[in-house]
This record gives sequence, C-alpha cells and structure tokens, in this order.
Amino acid sequence: MKTETKARSKNHAQAGDESLGMDTSITRRDFLGSTLLASGAALLPQPAPAQALDDFTGFGGLGDYANSNGNTRDVMLAGHQMRDGVFDQSTADVVDTGETYDCVIVGGGISGLAAAVTFLHEAGSRKSVLVLENHPIFGGEAKRNEFEVDGRRLMAHQGSNIYFVPYPHSVIGRFYESIGLRAPRLEYQRWDGPGKLGRTPYETADPASGQYGFWFASPNGAREGIWIRDPVKSQLRGAPLSDSDRQELLRWFSGSPGAADTPPKFAGDEISRYLDSITLEQHYMSRFGISQAASRKYLTAVEGGAYGLGPDALSAYTDYAFDLLHPLGDDSESAQMFPGGNAAIARLMVKTLNAAAIEGEHTIGGVHQGRVRFDRLDTPDRAARIRLSSTVVSVKHDGNPKSADSVSVIYFRAGQLQRVSARSVVVAGGSWTAKHIVKDLPPEHAAAYAQFHRSPCLMANVAVRNWRFLQKLGITGCRWFDGFGSDLNVYRHATLPEVAPTLSPDSPIVLTLKVLFQSPGLPTRDQGVRGRAEMLGTPFREYERRIREQFTHLFSGAGFNPRRDIAAIILNRWGHAYLSPQPGFFFGTNGKPAPRDVLRGAPFGRIAFANTDLAGAMDHRSSILEAQRAVNQLLDQVLTA
Repeated sequence: MKTETKARSKNHAQAGDESLGMDTSITRRDFLGSTLLASGAALLPQPAPAQALDDFTGFGGLGDYANSNGNTRDVMLAGHQMRDGVFDQSTADVVDTGETYDCVIVGGGISGLAAAVTFLHEAGSRKSVLVLENHPIFGGEAKRNEFEVDGRRLMAHQGSNIYFVPYPHSVIGRFYESIGLRAPRLEYQRWDGPGKLGRTPYETADPASGQYGFWFASPNGAREGIWIRDPVKSQLRGAPLSDSDRQELLRWFSGSPGAADTPPKFAGDEISRYLDSITLEQHYMSRFGISQAASRKYLTAVEGGAYGLGPDALSAYTDYAFDLLHPLGDDSESAQMFPGGNAAIARLMVKTLNAAAIEGEHTIGGVHQGRVRFDRLDTPDRAARIRLSSTVVSVKHDGNPKSADSVSVIYFRAGQLQRVSARSVVVAGGSWTAKHIVKDLPPEHAAAYAQFHRSPCLMANVAVRNWRFLQKLGITGCRWFDGFGSDLNVYRHATLPEVAPTLSPDSPIVLTLKVLFQSPGLPTRDQGVRGRAEMLGTPFREYERRIREQFTHLFSGAGFNPRRDIAAIILNRWGHAYLSPQPGFFFGTNGKPAPRDVLRGAPFGRIAFANTDLAGAMDHRSSILEAQRAVNQLLDQVLTA
C-alpha cells in the first residue's frame, strides 16, 4: 500500500520556498507485517495508512512509531491539561475498571519497563503489573523513526541512543542478559572510505580525526560561509576568529587543559562536593583558560550536550557524574548503538514481559525487525499489561499513606477518566509530571521536586538520498556555530536485518540534528521555560524551512540541492528531554539533603519513585538502576505479604 501525502501547504509561502523544496511531497509506505495485516482493525492503535499532518507534529515516519514522534500535539495537550489540574474537577466522572494490580507503574519508558521486568522477576509471575504510558507506544525517549528512501528502509533514534558493553557480572550486565541482550557487542557496516568512520555519532564527532569540519558564517555575509577542515591539525587557520578565541578553542577541542584536573575519587567526597558548589562554566574557565564570552558563543552546545543547557547553568559535578555513577572499562570499543537507538532495548524488555507483543524471535534481530502487536499489549491473560495513550492524572493513597492498603490511580484515555487500584505504585515518569500527579505528596517531597529543572530538545531526523556532498567536502561530520542546530555526523550502523552490509556516499542515510535551547546567563529554570515556549510555539513548517536553509548554507557549495536531496524530515519535540542539575543538586546546600536523596531514600507509603533524573545522569543505565532500587524498596518495605 503506497500513499502520496502532501506534506506541506502552500499557504504562507515565502520567497525561496520553491528552491528549498518546501512544496515537495513525501512518499510513504507503511511497513505492516503479514500478521498485522491479517489482524486488520483489531490492532489498537495501529498506525494510520495515511497519517494526518498537523502544523505541530508534522510527518511521523512509518511503521510502529508513525504516530509517536516525540511529544505529538495530542500528548502535549493532555500533559498540559494534567499539569493545569483540568482533570481534578472531574472525579465524579471517573469510571472504575474494577481492576486491582500488585504494582501499577506510571510511565512506559526505559525506567518503567525495567521496573516491570524487575517486579515480575523478583516478586514472581503470579503477581500482576500494569504499565500506564501516555504515548501511543512504549519507550519514552527510547523510540525510533522509520523511513523509506529509494526502496531502502532507514531508521534513526528519537532520543536515547547509545549503550555500553557492561562488565559481564555487573548489575547492568545481568539485566541485559535477563532481557535477551546476551551479545551486547554488535557487528557494524563495512566502510571502505578514507579514515575511520565511527559506530555512533559521538565516536565520529572527532575534530582531530582528519574527517571533520567546522563551518563559520562569513563575516562579509557570503551565503556559503567558511569551512575549516581538520580543525585541530589546521590550527583553525582561516577561521574568522580572534587570536584569543582561536587559542581557547584549540585548547578545548585538542583536549589540552591549561590546569591539571583533580577528579573526584568517589561520589560525595570533598572534591565532589566542591564541584557541586560551582558552575561547570566556572570549572571550565579555570581548567581550560576559556573566557566566559568564548564559552558562551562557541561551546555552549558542546559543553551542555548531555544535560540540555550550557555550562553556565549546570553544576560542575555534571562533568564527572556519568563516570562515577557507572564506571566503565578502558575498552574504546565499548560504546554500541542499534540503528534505532535504545528503542531496541525497550523492545527487548517488552518482549520479555510479553512474548506475543512483538513478532519474531526473542533476539536483537527479532525485536529489531518484528512489528509490535498492539492488540496483545494489554490482555487479561498476561501477568504484565501495557496500556498505551493513558495519561495518569492522579495517584493517591486510599486513606492515610502510613496505613493504607491500596492506592488509586486515575488516568485519562480515549476521552474518559478511568481508575485502577494498586497494592503498590512506581512513579517512573519524570519529575515534571510526578510532582503534579501524586496528590498526597508530602511537603518535603514537593520541595525536593521543585529543585528538579528540565530543559527541552528537538531531535530532527533528516533523510537524504545520498551524502556525496559531504564526501566532496572531505568530511564525515561537522559542527557549526551560527544558524539552526550545531552538528551532524555520518556513522556506521549495526548490521541487523534490513541494514545494508556496507556504507558508501551513494547510500541514503538519516542525518540527525540535536537542537538545544540555551539562554546563557539566565537561571537554570528560566532557560528551560523559555526554551520550551520557543520549541512548542514554532510550527513544523517553520522548522522545516530552517533545516532546509541551514543545509543549503552548509552544503550548496558541494552540490547539495535541498529540493532534490532531502527525502523526508521528522521532528521529535521533547519538552523535558534533559535534567539540568544546578549547583547543589547532587549533594545539597546549607546542610540540607540533596533533592534526589529525599525521593530515593524510601517509599512514600505505597509509592516509590524511579526515573533517570533521580540519578542526575541522563543515561538509560540510570533508568534501569533507579527502577530496580524503587521496586526492591517496595518489595522489602511495603509488599511484605
């Protein structure tokens, strides 16, 4: 079944739209397996064969994730209604489903799914668990986009993307083993071109590789700007920079600090606490001798890539949190990535919870290629049920939290408020929802959640018919300091089913732009609020135009034509993508406990809290570990019988 869908309206056309390709069509093909086709209308919510394109969500791609590219308009509106208390006045209209579960998990991202896997593993398959997820498909930010370009199926990550080969007997290693990730080291496409092409966008993004380029806007306004290839080796000669900026950038990108670094020995030591008392900007200015002006102009997107905001808004401890929370070996081959990012890990967990929920074998290749059976996710014959498009609006103990035997969980689904009862609850959604939905949240917990600040991110996946324009420039990755976005990279994909065994510049690929919304100088919270307003208030068509214009500025001199070469664009808007920890977040201030410790220390009645933001490190391993901690707290302290 093939459908030509007009992707854009000619209304509000601007000068140059035709040359940018703003009036072109997107060819869509839904990849529905034979079993799915046979099931027909029984599949809920089966991706529509011709997706309606609204001015916010835009084209969502193909396959299982066609209706769930980031926070779609429907998800955003339901979330804002929950935040604003719209549903609080409608409790009389709640329909009680009559269901009672041993554990209800709020949130079907990595943390929520890991909580479900852990609960059934530890409590036994005779127990029951319900996962309530507000999006049309599970995974949280661990989702993928799918395209068809010139007959090839392509995938790209929507958010969470890499994982690391764990120590064989580590907690994470054992968890991977339990969900079927028994050979975490993947095989990758062959690359016969010059230099070394990485297996993740982070590995490829190496300014000292010889295959990397920096682009600067021309000071005289020339459209094509100035390319600096191999910026470290070339010493940035020819870049429109002052001598001081050039030297500071070279110190940063060559990894040559001006002062010795004394990293923490363990989390909570004296060095850790000092670092958590200053900003990352202060730390970098001292360590690398970088001026505040140069840092904010050239390095904000680089330094804040793992936390959403620039170093002016972050605790200096963020530079070490990942290593201290999850020590890794020295193996340079440790970083791994599935073609659709960590969506594969989410799919493995769902397959573990319910073998019938995803077609095919319980292997990496099986869940990569097999399609989700939406009609099998929420059936009464399963110990674990996953209920999609269900926005939880209230979690409250039935009576005094200290003595209550149950918790009522109310969610909004298909235009109706519904209630289920739970013997225990894991709130695995992020801080921005948890603080609103737990209606009897103690004051100290509410005060802790008020110190969690989240920032937005736009992940734009751009499918191009080939990348010969990058080959002509002699690069496989690049960074720019003016315009929309900041960098893109070509990298080899793991050779799972339907992935070509080799990669060449003639191959269609997906180039990902990660767009952050930083306002250096403003408080951490205010930067997040401003960024969300900008991202959520900009229509799809405007972002599409900016992307096409940026690609034209960067690559038209190498033969790139946006009308001819861009096959499709998918926007994934994540309003609360990153936790952005301010100084004091990790270890507290003025003798007060750190906000994360208030929430992690023990359950509140029959409710425990999970999610990666409680660790302070945005990493799927944090999601898993926080889920395991929350479940074990419930089993040890609450579900004693």
